[in-house]
Amino acid sequence: MKLNYKREGQGDPLIIIHGLFGSLDNWQTLGKKFAEDFDTILIDQRNHGHSPHSDDFDYDFMAMDLIELIEDLNLQNTNVIGHSMGGKTAMRAAQLRPDLIDKLIVVDIGPKGYPMHHDVILEGLHAIDFNVVKSRGKADEVISKFIEDEGVKQFLLKNLYWKEKGVLDWRINLEVITNNMEKIIGKLPSDEVDIPTLFIRGEKSNYIIEDDYTDIFMQFPNSDIETIYNAGHWIHAENPFDFYNLVMAFLED
Repeated sequence: MKLNYKREGQGDPLIIIHGLFGSLDNWQTLGKKFAEDFDTILIDQRNHGHSPHSDDFDYDFMAMDLIELIEDLNLQNTNVIGHSMGGKTAMRAAQLRPDLIDKLIVVDIGPKGYPMHHDVILEGLHAIDFNVVKSRGKADEVISKFIEDEGVKQFLLKNLYWKEKGVLDWRINLEVITNNMEKIIGKLPSDEVDIPTLFIRGEKSNYIIEDDYTDIFMQFPNSDIETIYNAGHWIHAENPFDFYNLVMAFLED
């Protein structure tokens, strides 16, 4: 699949992959900062942002999308940052084509499987009936019945767009995402990856806990795990200064 992407800067390539319900827009600010030193490429994964929709939605398909992009752009010495679902996409691509990736940064996600924890979000998104909801304000009102956190609400509502005059719709492929959620939270294959890898976890997040370290080091023997303080799952948004410095130190090492 030909993914939508935004490219800026010069140097070695740095591809940044957003997480579930996100888009490349989530990384615009940090992307500009990284573009001072790298050929920075922000991508929309399939069924997200401005990339095409497809009924095929799992990490093999998303990893092959990334591989296709690297090959189409003829990139060399490519570094990849992946957050959450994007981190699993990056890990799977590294398993399938380790020759294409120079360094890997996985942000607040592990290769393990996770219990279902998006139920309320999905319920809130599906509660917005676009036959009734005709404004962003009304959509906010509906989803507020399910989600209190203002940051999470605004992150999700960024997926709204005007399909035509007076008609809102989702840019995300909500139906396919919902139907394939078990694949998204599922465990990756156990293939070993020897690429230099940095796992970054948020102090306030439970996506990577200390009990996961042994399994991570077994599957990624050439890896380090670092913690960003004063940050939860959205590390790059909650503590961008420490995140940027940590990533740059790893990439320049």
